[in-house]
Amino acid sequence: MATYKAPLREISFVLNNVLKAERLSQLPGLEEATPETLGGLIEEAAKLIQNELAPLNAKSDQQGCVYSNHEVKVPDGFKEFWKSYSEAGWIGIMQSQEYGGAGLPYTLGKVIEELLCSANVAFALYPGLTQGCFEAIAANGTDEQKQTYLPKLATGEWSGTMCMTEPQAGSDLAAVKTKATPQADGSFLLEGSKIFITSGEHGMADNIIHFTLARLPDSPPGIKGLSTFVVPKYLVNADGSLGERNPVKAVSIEHKMGINGSCTCTMSFENAKGWMIGAPNTGIQNMFVMMNLARIMVGYQGLGQCELATQNAIAYALDRKQGKAFNGGDVIAHHPDVRRMLLQMKAVTEGARVLAYETALHVDASHHAADPAAREEAQDWVELATPLVKAYCTDSAVELGSMAIQVYGGHGFIKEHGIEQIVRDSKILCLYEGTNGIQAMDLVRRKLMLNGGRLPKRFFEAVRKDLADAPDFIAGPLATAVDDLESTTAWIQQSYKTSPDDGAFGCVDFLRAFSLTYLGWNWLRMTRAADATGDQLFADTKRATAQFFASRMLSQVPALLANVRQSAAPLMAFDVAGLQ
Repeated sequence: MATYKAPLREISFVLNNVLKAERLSQLPGLEEATPETLGGLIEEAAKLIQNELAPLNAKSDQQGCVYSNHEVKVPDGFKEFWKSYSEAGWIGIMQSQEYGGAGLPYTLGKVIEELLCSANVAFALYPGLTQGCFEAIAANGTDEQKQTYLPKLATGEWSGTMCMTEPQAGSDLAAVKTKATPQADGSFLLEGSKIFITSGEHGMADNIIHFTLARLPDSPPGIKGLSTFVVPKYLVNADGSLGERNPVKAVSIEHKMGINGSCTCTMSFENAKGWMIGAPNTGIQNMFVMMNLARIMVGYQGLGQCELATQNAIAYALDRKQGKAFNGGDVIAHHPDVRRMLLQMKAVTEGARVLAYETALHVDASHHAADPAAREEAQDWVELATPLVKAYCTDSAVELGSMAIQVYGGHGFIKEHGIEQIVRDSKILCLYEGTNGIQAMDLVRRKLMLNGGRLPKRFFEAVRKDLADAPDFIAGPLATAVDDLESTTAWIQQSYKTSPDDGAFGCVDFLRAFSLTYLGWNWLRMTRAADATGDQLFADTKRATAQFFASRMLSQVPALLANVRQSAAPLMAFDVAGLQ
């Protein structure tokens, strides 16, 4: 069975030594977020998650969720953990104090989310969607709506969902058909169906709040005619108590490849009563408040699974005896090919952690910095990094899960070891909240073009500034990667005006090249920070891992970018029917 121990040393190193997270306490409203406070809270969360949630991972995968007559039974132990987790205040840890949350940094919430996603990624979706629902209502709701819903979402007494996808409308939200008919009392009656709704029904919370995309009768067609609504499972009385059951219900659940402890529902809205959030026909903007944060959330799910795969592969390789290595070692970690896999897993996981945590720090700065220019710069970084966090971390989760199976050999293919579950749980992360191809298109089509290309320029300037006096082993490969990435970025920005297929065809390779370059920068910073700790073994291990990344992974960047800078015309011109 796969085991999990929170990597507290690594988390502290990234936050405090590499990213200097003490700057959080210098932001207005976050003065209490000192390194000591954050470290203590992370340790407390880790104890609860390691001791109570991680042991449920294999069992919840085997049990899955059970549907019967519009109700869903979650795996054994989930309801009890939801209660202890929410009562300890973890669901509302980063939510506004005005509505019952702790008001602590978004970064802290994301670190705890990594812990959850390593321990049991299926369970993590329940609080994750609840936090996202909170943010969406907080951003666009009326004062009355905020007072009605947010305090209960912050405490976990109620949970939340995001209802977008329909049978005919996957990523194409313009095709959404769910209808919202206005009523005399200011409410709306919603009619339609939604599919793939995470946490759409379960018995862990007293109420479920569905943040729902629908169309008014007189709205224009397409994406411009969508509005957002809050549709509770139980109607809420004027005094805040729960009233009658609303006719929004689960009519089935999906039987999935992985994340079996997470219920994925088909929801039927049968003239269910809802209330509009925000202005009419602004639904896509309102929904993207939740979507953008959800994409970062999914990246953290990938990071959590990367950590789980890496931890277990290293532990197994240091224990498993099989043959004699060339250097005389008797455990498989001494074999060169196994050593290669372990170094790659460690290099990707630890480099991706810096990427994910730095993005969270920028989210905090974009909300709290006193200087408008600082908020703008932080938001630029969030915009640029979000598709990298979502796509690279989740692609890596599948890749490292598969690599962990390879380290285990035949034992990795056996369910009792719990390693194959990582691959099954991780694949969905590449698909929901916008497939990773969509993330790559977002990077190429939007993020490179925003504000005259200002976002990537900030990145190139920051990396080049850090290259001064960099160790030779990484300075050369990183400088080459940055130069090639910058020239290819300029090529895409120009070619997209006349030949958009070219950038679109190469966008996945481009996102991977950008992510690897970002991780190269992270490994430069980690090497310097580790040298300054005074812990020689720790610093030596970090340097060896950085050397592996610089020589074996940064070297992939020029080849990926060479693929990008090719015409897609002949590949898009032929009749696609010929592929059959």
